[in-house]
Amino acid sequence: MTTPFRPTPEQLAAAKDAVIPDVSAPGLRVLFCGINPGLWSGATGRHFARPGNRFWPALHRSGFTPRELRPDEQEELLTLGLGITNVVARTTAKADELTAEEYRRGGAALLDRVGTLRPNTLAVLGIGAYRTAFGRPRATVGRQPDGIGDTEVWVLPNPSGLNAHYTLDGLAAEFERLREAVQGS
Repeated sequence: MTTPFRPTPEQLAAAKDAVIPDVSAPGLRVLFCGINPGLWSGATGRHFARPGNRFWPALHRSGFTPRELRPDEQEELLTLGLGITNVVARTTAKADELTAEEYRRGGAALLDRVGTLRPNTLAVLGIGAYRTAFGRPRATVGRQPDGIGDTEVWVLPNPSGLNAHYTLDGLAAEFERLREAVQGS
């Protein structure tokens, strides 16, 4: 097992406003969509890279991956029909640094990306981000009534370790609901 890269404080500071490439391809089963990358992700070039982020454990516990992948293995998701993008591309220390206008612009760009990539399902990881980006103030976690073209839309909880509303088990259970729905379709 490789030792994960740990960015220095200087590298983290330099990562502010960086953009990291999506892990995506046309026709994915599920395109997971984070709010925006954090500084750790910006410094490493990997999605959900900060230790304590629960995306990778939840993905595995829910049955999407055969083992718990590390952020440096993110490209392996493509072989499983999975990918990663973000509502807002730029990195920040915290999501609360983003403006409502950035969310709305990011939502519009995401509509275009989904129209091009045509995943079976878009899974937005964060209810607040989804509500703001798509103008759906009453949206709840789960399958959304409106899709994007032929793409079904789900909202899942934010996997950040700062999201105290969901334990890892609760998060994995929501991911599993999505996986079961995707397998059934």
